[in-house]
Amino acid sequence: MAGLSWKQKENEAGIREAVEVVREHGETLPPISDATAFGSMFDRFSDAKVVLLGEATHGTSEFYRARAAITRRLIEEHGFNIVAVEADWPDAARIDAYVRHRKVPDTDDAAFERFPTWMWRNDEVADFVNWMRDHNRDRPEAERAEFRGLDVYSLHSSIQSVLKYLEKVDPEGVDEARGRYGCLSPWQSDPALYGRAVLTGRKRPCDQTLLDQLQSMLDRRLEYLKADGGEAFFDAVQNAKIVHAAEHYYRIMYEGSTESWNLRDRHMFDTLQSLLARRENAKAVIWAHNSHIGNASATAMGWQGEFNIGELCRTAYRGEAVLIGFGTDRGTVAAASDWDGPMEVKDVRPARPDSHERIFRDAGLGCFLTDWRENGQQDLKEALSRPRLERAIGVIYRPETELYSHYFEAVMAEQFDAFVWFDETRAVTPLTHAHGKGMPETYPFGL
Repeated sequence: MAGLSWKQKENEAGIREAVEVVREHGETLPPISDATAFGSMFDRFSDAKVVLLGEATHGTSEFYRARAAITRRLIEEHGFNIVAVEADWPDAARIDAYVRHRKVPDTDDAAFERFPTWMWRNDEVADFVNWMRDHNRDRPEAERAEFRGLDVYSLHSSIQSVLKYLEKVDPEGVDEARGRYGCLSPWQSDPALYGRAVLTGRKRPCDQTLLDQLQSMLDRRLEYLKADGGEAFFDAVQNAKIVHAAEHYYRIMYEGSTESWNLRDRHMFDTLQSLLARRENAKAVIWAHNSHIGNASATAMGWQGEFNIGELCRTAYRGEAVLIGFGTDRGTVAAASDWDGPMEVKDVRPARPDSHERIFRDAGLGCFLTDWRENGQQDLKEALSRPRLERAIGVIYRPETELYSHYFEAVMAEQFDAFVWFDETRAVTPLTHAHGKGMPETYPFGL
């Protein structure tokens, strides 16, 4: 301690104090293998309309399995009926049709075959998807839980979905739609090049043309609903909205990360609201990264102008939105070294001594829940109210530059309502074609 500055000594003292408070309030969780017991620990959040479940990485088995156990409990015992995930709408639509015993959409693509395939094509998600299908089997269609995607990256597949829908309900209108979407045809396989072409003046923006297509479909709502029912129309309109949003996303991504991040999370929130508006007594569980489901205004992201779906939910639903973060100290994770690179199983470095994660590790409780949503937790809130580093591993993990690549400052007590901790975790298990043997033809992963 002699060589430390007064600031470092103060920070270390704050960490030690926080460790004691977290140790006092932490609630040891049952093994995830006992899904009922594990999930029942989260009954306290069942009064919410939206429960947002995070993850500190995009490739950790325990995060997926824990979210599955919590979600099962919320669906079975507390009336939650929407599972909305950080994934593309058309891919999730295949899963949704499977779990609700509907015809899986005709497509040349299996679900989640683009990078990063392991994020949703893994054993952990497959187990949960099959549980949803079994749960829905004997329930009336209107009461079946649905599985939806919130993301904005599916430009090509969303265009194809809109065109296939119009071929069925409006054979004349589909030619007009093809003409409008033709504005993007040269760039559908690599939309980032479209954004560059617009930025450099080599291409005029397509935004008004795509908005015209969306408006045309909305104007013909009654005609289309008569032709093919409400679910198909809703799916087609959502895909048309994604095309319009994706065009905007790729056009502004070169202007700065803040604008493109905000557009993406605004789209995810708007999609969530559309889903909630379609059902009576709708209650949703969100699966997304901590960086999306935590309140961005309590992090360095928000301090530089970014917002996220967690902040938007807290603003819109107040106490009816619960934000639950997840974290780990060490183990392995499925991730790539570069975008579009192969999946690797990488070692996760132990948490930095000046991080929130170190507090939870040093509490020594293994796997536990810390909940500061209710009154009477003021000492816990105060202990977690200092800005400290927090780790975020996405689909790319570069341990050699971890401090700069994967840590950001956050005030955890304001970022989340509760936190789920695992001392040591392991990588997800990606699906292989061997897993598909004996599966029904309707199986949505196309194995």
